[in-house]
Amino acid sequence: MKYGLNIREDGALDFVALGALVNRLDPGIIPFRKATECQIHVSGGEFNVAANLADCFRLQTGIASAMVDYPIGELIAERVRAMGVRPFYKRFAHNGVTGPNMATVYSDRGQGARAPVVFYNRCNEAAAQLKPGDFDWKQILAGGARWFHSGGIFAALSPTTSDVILEGMKAAKAAGAVISFDLNFREKLWKISGGQDRAVETLRRIVQHVDVLVGNEEDLQKGLGIAGPEVAAKSKLDPSAFFAMINQVVKQHPQVKIVATTLREVHSTNRHSWGAVAWVNGKTFVAPTCELDVLDRVGGGDGFAAGFIYGLLKGESEEEALKLGWAHGALLTTFPGDTTMATLEQVRDFAKGGSARIQR
Repeated sequence: MKYGLNIREDGALDFVALGALVNRLDPGIIPFRKATECQIHVSGGEFNVAANLADCFRLQTGIASAMVDYPIGELIAERVRAMGVRPFYKRFAHNGVTGPNMATVYSDRGQGARAPVVFYNRCNEAAAQLKPGDFDWKQILAGGARWFHSGGIFAALSPTTSDVILEGMKAAKAAGAVISFDLNFREKLWKISGGQDRAVETLRRIVQHVDVLVGNEEDLQKGLGIAGPEVAAKSKLDPSAFFAMINQVVKQHPQVKIVATTLREVHSTNRHSWGAVAWVNGKTFVAPTCELDVLDRVGGGDGFAAGFIYGLLKGESEEEALKLGWAHGALLTTFPGDTTMATLEQVRDFAKGGSARIQR
């Protein structure tokens, strides 16, 4: 047992994610009200971690999600294959007019003093219609799975998605997998599905089954109803306020062995100071701080989660696992889109203190 976790040595899948797949329309630095063209990125808070672990970290990963049989679904499915993630789909037929649909996220990148703006079209979303019984977990987990992951974005989509998460977590736990959950509190999503009270009730129910929790101070406060710390953080990079909340988290959920998050001080849209912290089975760890020149900030937290989970699956020291997450999250902000374009060698080099000097 390491980190307080029983991590399987083997399994047909190193990592299984459960969540919604979306397409993100990105007009770059142009705000949507003036946009004339967009890039299309395939994303999803839960999928991004699986994609990063497959493409950069070379692990065997899968995604359980909804898929609609129409051209946008085909586009998304093609990108899932391209990232090397094995799909387990509950399929829906599109009626040609109103759906059900694959959700669309609209997100410009902002620039300088102008912040990025994110809004959604999740009307009649197929993933929100998922319910217990839609996935054959015995078949998905048949060859063994080492890690199972879901998140608060999927939990917020409808009254049934949290039940699907619980069903998946229980099946994965019975199959010997470690269970992780990214709180990913999204005000806009919870606002239309019961507000913060429902968020706390739903997420607390889920986190009872979780071994590894990803979430920052706001996620813990708004998602789990943890009171704000008495310790005042000196800056966004000061981990004291985050660590001050951990005792309350563990008191509420004593089975949680790891809580981790990124730390980010935003100086401008394109200039961030970046760090990360982890509480692992009673010990605290703090990654270095670096200055980021940000191209696209979306997905940085999922990048961190992927690198951190990779380190844990590989049995690295707690400090090294945290650095791998920190390094990969940092690199991810230098690419367009929500998923990785980094290599494992680049991540390890950056984690060791590598620089941006040209490689010849």
